Amino acid sequence: MEDRKGLFFYLLLAAQLCLSSAQVLRIGGIFETRESELVSMDELAFKFAVNNINRNKTLMPNTTLTYDIQRINLFDGFEASRRVCDQLALGVVAVFGPSHSSSVSAVQSICNALEVPHIQTRWKHPSVDNKDTFFINLYPEYTAIARAILDVVTFFKWRKLTVVYEDSTGLMRMQELIKAPAKFNLKIKIRQLTPGNQDARPLLKELKKDKEFFILFDCSYRMAAELLKQLSSMGMMTEYYHFFFTTLDLFALDLEPYRYSGVNMTGFRLLNVDDPWVASTMDRWAMERLQGPKQESGLMDGIMTTDAALMYDAVFMVAVASQRATQMTVSSLQCHRHKPWRFGPRFMNLFKEAQWDGLTGHIVLNKTDGLRRDFDLDIISLKEDGTARGVVEGGSRLTKRWIKIAVWNSYRGMNLTESNRDKNNNVTDSLANRTLIVTTILENPYVMYKKSDKELVGNDRFEGYCLDLLKELSNILGFTYEVRLVADGKYGAQNDKGEWNGMVRELIDHVADLAVAPLTITYVREKVIDFSKPFMTLGISILYRKPNGTNPGVFSFLNPLSPDIWMYVLLACTGVSCVLFVIARFTPYEWYNPHPCNPSSTLIQNNFTLLNSFWFGVGALMRQGSELMPKALSTRIVGGIWWFFTLIIISSYTANLAAFLTVERMDAPIDSADDLAKQTRIEYGAVRDGSTMTFFKKSKISTYEKMWAFMSSRKNTALVKNNREGITRVLTTDYAMLMESTSIEYISQRNCNLTQIGGLIDSKGYGVGTPIGSPYRDKVTIAILQLQEEGKLHMMKEKWWRGNGCPEEDNKEANALGVENIGGIFIVLAAGLVLSVFVAIGEFIYKARRNADIEEAFCFFYGVQSRQFQRRGSTSSSGTSLSTDLESGRLLGDDTE
Repeated sequence: MEDRKGLFFYLLLAAQLCLSSAQVLRIGGIFETRESELVSMDELAFKFAVNNINRNKTLMPNTTLTYDIQRINLFDGFEASRRVCDQLALGVVAVFGPSHSSSVSAVQSICNALEVPHIQTRWKHPSVDNKDTFFINLYPEYTAIARAILDVVTFFKWRKLTVVYEDSTGLMRMQELIKAPAKFNLKIKIRQLTPGNQDARPLLKELKKDKEFFILFDCSYRMAAELLKQLSSMGMMTEYYHFFFTTLDLFALDLEPYRYSGVNMTGFRLLNVDDPWVASTMDRWAMERLQGPKQESGLMDGIMTTDAALMYDAVFMVAVASQRATQMTVSSLQCHRHKPWRFGPRFMNLFKEAQWDGLTGHIVLNKTDGLRRDFDLDIISLKEDGTARGVVEGGSRLTKRWIKIAVWNSYRGMNLTESNRDKNNNVTDSLANRTLIVTTILENPYVMYKKSDKELVGNDRFEGYCLDLLKELSNILGFTYEVRLVADGKYGAQNDKGEWNGMVRELIDHVADLAVAPLTITYVREKVIDFSKPFMTLGISILYRKPNGTNPGVFSFLNPLSPDIWMYVLLACTGVSCVLFVIARFTPYEWYNPHPCNPSSTLIQNNFTLLNSFWFGVGALMRQGSELMPKALSTRIVGGIWWFFTLIIISSYTANLAAFLTVERMDAPIDSADDLAKQTRIEYGAVRDGSTMTFFKKSKISTYEKMWAFMSSRKNTALVKNNREGITRVLTTDYAMLMESTSIEYISQRNCNLTQIGGLIDSKGYGVGTPIGSPYRDKVTIAILQLQEEGKLHMMKEKWWRGNGCPEEDNKEANALGVENIGGIFIVLAAGLVLSVFVAIGEFIYKARRNADIEEAFCFFYGVQSRQFQRRGSTSSSGTSLSTDLESGRLLGDDTE
């Protein structure tokens, strides 16, 4: 028995020696509890950190960490002062909490007086004359948060922003942003939530009415959870809104109800969830929380908030500082004695010199004021596809639900991540399984009612180029769509008050997600809506009736040369003939002896009489020549130049003759926009409130300004409601329609009485319209470029533009010439023959008359000679004289003739 007593004594002594060698450090925690919770999140994190430190034998091998917890009501500063005095009397090396400013100030003043470190994990605005040297705060410094907010706003290139804050501390955090408009061309509206009232729907209704799509919310995560519910009920959780929450607990909210809304949501995250140790710690936390009491609504089950993580890191900071503390004893302090803890300043310096990697990243304290510096904030954005349910543990579900687009450092600023650069690699991410509202307008061949014996509903009612384009885009991007016709039947234009109508208005009001129609990309439209890359390029031209063809006349062979040229040719022929006649008379080398056998003859002749000169010119002009040939150099020069002239004239005439005789010429009253502007007989116009009308309305070119003045002065008649009305007017009245060249091409393929006049007045394109800031614009653009490279856009245009064609334009070969084309040649021939007959008759009559006169003169002379012969014959004795006289008389007659 005595041996057993001795053994027990030695064991008890050994246990006392071991306990005396193991140091026990006590820390105090003062936590505020709400009516809806039994235990605060800070208290749970406080206990969780102490338990983890005690289980880690390598961190504090000879030290056990214990705690004293005191619970107080919210905003009860007196109770906080009393409880901290109780903890200091027990002996604590540090005091944690409370969280609200009124209680914090009371606790802080006592800790500062007794030189006990006071550790905070909530945001607190330090005063300018802050003398609390025993104050430590792990929450990021407020000026750094303000810079981070401004950097995010500038990163997204927002030009219009609405700031909604919960309390006055929000304005302190917004100081850098409020000063930004003058420097960054940023328009800011500031609104405050109603204090003490969580119903923000009246304010949200005003924001929706004012079309405020970029909103920054500065509030707690509890208020953020309520705001998200109310935003959803207001129909504002859509892809057109971008919400930026400054709370560091946005990642912890339960966003499952909004996973398919497509809303843009951005926030900060302090937790380093990419670190495996952080992820495992959060997993252990989640398992303990799922086994404990139900967590407050709005948060994901078992998630660790930023405040809890900061409390965990703050408790670990005590352990890290205690490793370096030697021969430190904890004293019982009395608040009424004002005797400070003698190891307090030394322990405080160990806190400020310590550096370690916690749940909230690398932790470094400023030695002067005890605030945290050199920290990283993850800029996170809700994933567009919404495919993550977030039902896995800890950090893994955070990485699936959120995407880290950048990292902001308090010294280095913004730095983009690789995930942000690659987030648009898959163009189907944000459109898969979405149903988009598509607004369009009836316009052949883009959108038309489908002809069917059965009653058609929904998208099956329509067909056309735009419907095929929609189908291709749907196949690439994976969305479904509902086609709706624009209510007012207009494309979209501004009135004098700056208000929009048509499809543009529906996009501005977010009634539709896409506008797939022949909607022209213009400067004024681009300011209020976004366009994709053009899927079709075109220009403005003139639609008019085909001019009537000129009826071929019997003298069509004269058409190759204008009347002026014909007159000049005749004058040239006459002039050359006269010049040739004068030169031939002047030069001695054109005169010759008609009797070469009688060189002594003084008789000389010249072949180039006036008539012969004309015959020479006409013969050369007709490519036949003549028997007359010039001998002198001067006359040969005249002849050569005339031959060259006739060569060019006849060649030109021959080349142009075929076209004028085989192709029917069109007599068009207008050939261009200038012709339209110069006249008022033909009325012209465009579709009312369309891009063509806007082009002329905004144009500064004098011709187009004149045309707009004409159209605006006759708005009731010049401007038409739609293209169909304009085409009808072109066919039935003397009216010219200004419209897109692609529409003219389609119409002229199906109506042979219409054609395009002139070229393109401008160059533009059709694009898919989206509301401004829409996430669909870039993805639609990529899909359109893909269709263009694959040649599908061209094939679709060929499918819908190809018509039956016009018969008279199908065959461009030369037609056989008829009497109506060259009948005039026969008339000229017949006229020439008739003229020659009459000339021959005239010559015969003229010659007959001249011969009669000669014979009469001969007879008279013969009679005189006979009487003389008879008188001489009575005295003559031989017949020789008679014979001689007769011969003489014959010779005399020849000479006379």
